[in-house]
Amino acid sequence: MKVLMIAPEPVLEPRGTSVSVYHRLWGLSSLGCQVDLLTYHLGEDVNIPGVTIHRIPRLLFINDVKVGPSWTKLLLDVLVFCKAIIMLITKKYDVIHSHEEAAFLAIPLAALFGTRHLYDMHSSLPRQLENFTFCPYRPVIRLFEMLERWAIRTCDGVITISSDLQRHVKEINPTARSVVIDNLAIQSSGTMVDQRMVNELKRKLALNGRLPIVYTGTFERYQGLDLLIESAAIVRKHHSEVLFILVGGKPRQIQHLKNMARKHQVEDAILFTRAVPLDQVAAYLMVAEILISPRAEGMPVPLKLYSYLLSGNPIVATAVGGHTQLLNDDIALLVAPTSAALAKGILTLVENPNLRRQLGLEAQRVAQEKSDPAKYLAKLDQVYQSLRHRAATSGQSAHSSKD
Repeated sequence: MKVLMIAPEPVLEPRGTSVSVYHRLWGLSSLGCQVDLLTYHLGEDVNIPGVTIHRIPRLLFINDVKVGPSWTKLLLDVLVFCKAIIMLITKKYDVIHSHEEAAFLAIPLAALFGTRHLYDMHSSLPRQLENFTFCPYRPVIRLFEMLERWAIRTCDGVITISSDLQRHVKEINPTARSVVIDNLAIQSSGTMVDQRMVNELKRKLALNGRLPIVYTGTFERYQGLDLLIESAAIVRKHHSEVLFILVGGKPRQIQHLKNMARKHQVEDAILFTRAVPLDQVAAYLMVAEILISPRAEGMPVPLKLYSYLLSGNPIVATAVGGHTQLLNDDIALLVAPTSAALAKGILTLVENPNLRRQLGLEAQRVAQEKSDPAKYLAKLDQVYQSLRHRAATSGQSAHSSKD
């Protein structure tokens, strides 16, 4: 099948949706599809057989796109829509595969050009508006709720990444052809880490007996890094040998958190690192003794949790919806989303190596049972076979009506 995939984010960057887009591209390539990816001007090119990347024109005054809704994304999405029209005019596609808000662009495009529309739903966009406090006005949120319902009711198929989103889709459209494709199934393809890279990272960090507690991911407000820094101050009073390593920030965000760390007098106990390539992220996970996800809010499952589980290291995570959809007390230490509870959970693992080992091994065992690229491909193929069947059925109906 010939697929136009529209991903309104920088691809590839080490952030959740972008990595998930990469996995979809890998999957479709493995299934023999020809994919044209339309995305922003930002991000690293990837070399996948059968995949061609098309980017919108480079805007010199836009060098970064933050996670979540923004006016910058709105401008870039207009350019994406215009380029999508040109691509659809010049080439025939069987499917428009839209990610996130590109679903709103794909609805009229699919109708106008007679293609199937597959909505890849990584989150509920009205919820995003509330979580990111972007235009938190009820009329705007209601507009996005209407658009979301429109997309779910008109598309030919929906991919969701969690059971929570699946329930949300079924509440809106009980007859929707939807499937949950758990990102854990594909993670094993990226868990091989060059031991030399891990050794070099250990040398660079110069741990000297310090116990590394690692966070990886974006530094956006909803990730709860302010709680992490406050909890670090509590942990430090009991154990001076801990070293918190926070990986994935942008310069402005790092400076803000450094100022906070200085305020709490823990600047020498926290190491901040900018966003790094995915293989280096994996190296940080292998260096860690404890992994932490202090997210304060939000429903989508953080993509980093899948890598956390497979690393075999113990996890401390806040008991919010995005975590509890995947984690339970058998494979992680779940705590309330407060600095005191976070500190208590970290201290529990710092002081109990046996519990660390037990949680890490159980998490890895469960993750390895579920991580099967063949299952990932089977579900993706199921979706596309359904689209192919619907296209054939529609073609037969059209032919019969002409007769």
